[in-house]
Amino acid sequence: MEEEHLSDIASALGVPRERIIDHQWVDNGPHWAAVELADAAEVLDLAPNLDAFPGMEVGVFGGYPEGSPHKFEIRAFIHGLGEDPVTGSLNASVAQWLHRDGRAGSGYVASQGTRLQRAGEVHISIEGDRVWVGGVTSTRFSGGADLQFTIV
Repeated sequence: MEEEHLSDIASALGVPRERIIDHQWVDNGPHWAAVELADAAEVLDLAPNLDAFPGMEVGVFGGYPEGSPHKFEIRAFIHGLGEDPVTGSLNASVAQWLHRDGRAGSGYVASQGTRLQRAGEVHISIEGDRVWVGGVTSTRFSGGADLQFTIV
């Protein structure tokens, strides 16, 4: 990822550029600019300027301490839309990156949506070179062809 993009992302996240300890373009359908912070607490402390995100999807993750029920905290910021509470494509892409780097093991559980009071758990399983993403879901809204939505 180009330094200009990293600087723009750091600025939008409200963190100094040097707090981004690793970064990578990741792709599992949607294209994500993924950045790693030192730990989950730093990810949870983010108070980004959502209007300042460069025209891209940005995923941020950081690890929890050993022995925690979750291995990572993940947040997804989408230009023009805001923060997504749970994002399968981002979690799959980050898991592929971590698998390539030997940091995913046979899988893990990530937490996402914590700052949005959604408490999502994303279960990652690794089988050979395949990454599987799972978890429990619930319908928050539904709609029909007339584009009218019912909040459930």
